[in-house]
Amino acid sequence: MSVTIKDIAIKAGVSYSTVSKALNNSPLVKQGTKDKITRIANELGYQPNYAAQRLVNKKTNMIGLIWPTIERSVPAQLVMLIREALEQKGFSMILSVDPIETALEMFKRFQIDGLIIFEGSDRYDLSQINIPLVAYGINRPHKHYPLVDANHRAAIGKAIDHFVRLGHRHIQFVGQLDSKDPFQLEKQNGFTQALAEHNFKYTQNNVIGTTGLDWFDGYQAIQKCIESHRLGSALISASYELSQGIVRYLAEHSIQVPDQVSIISYDNIMQMSHIEIPLSAVGVTLPELTHVIVSKLLQQFGEQPLQTMLTKLTPELVIRQSSLKSVQ
Repeated sequence: MSVTIKDIAIKAGVSYSTVSKALNNSPLVKQGTKDKITRIANELGYQPNYAAQRLVNKKTNMIGLIWPTIERSVPAQLVMLIREALEQKGFSMILSVDPIETALEMFKRFQIDGLIIFEGSDRYDLSQINIPLVAYGINRPHKHYPLVDANHRAAIGKAIDHFVRLGHRHIQFVGQLDSKDPFQLEKQNGFTQALAEHNFKYTQNNVIGTTGLDWFDGYQAIQKCIESHRLGSALISASYELSQGIVRYLAEHSIQVPDQVSIISYDNIMQMSHIEIPLSAVGVTLPELTHVIVSKLLQQFGEQPLQTMLTKLTPELVIRQSSLKSVQ
């Protein structure tokens, strides 16, 4: 026989209502009582009747997340952090890597309460979606829905500013130049814009194209660059994975960082400090990005409307060993 709220209430010595509130993390129940009820529920093997809850509350406490690619490790870490943050708030998360329209059809069957979308090259009009949503993407004038923008353009600009202060004049961007990914395009645009702001002439020697964003793409790209004698004094890598490949090739060929070439990588994650040489990094941290995305979504479940549709974040530049050397 399955364990019920009544069984938990009898053992805990409280009312049925208190058990129900505690198991739903209500602020009306003291934390000590919640902990006691939760412990007893676990000991008895209590399993909530989600179907009954949905009928009563008209909610599923399920959030859909649409992510157009699973190729990169950093967005994967972000997805995991979002899932954990939602679980702490009492929500479950369903992930889809399908195109937006396909994913929405699937989510209808689960009757999700809200939606998080990592924007890609899909041109779907998100303003026609009639449930609470937040998109992680690039701000554009035509976007009239809740959006979180990590300001990739400003991040690359900060990296160039740092190199210019150190005296670098031959700065190169390493990334997938033919990408349809709006995040990668925004980084490239940030690079050309920042060069212009410093009155640097942009040429093809300022960019090192890759065929993808993986470790080996960075390795191959820097190999071709060095073999053609085009390596500058400072590199800005478009991703953590590319940076791993770049650093590996340089180490194998005894090219010293930062003595012979300095590096700043996009993706402000702790793993940057654990590569063969600690890498300077720029971008919004994943914990901050997680907090803003989840908060912006859950705000829409309250009675007060969102104050602003757009949240544009401020990227941080973390200086480590790879970009400390000044150019004389």
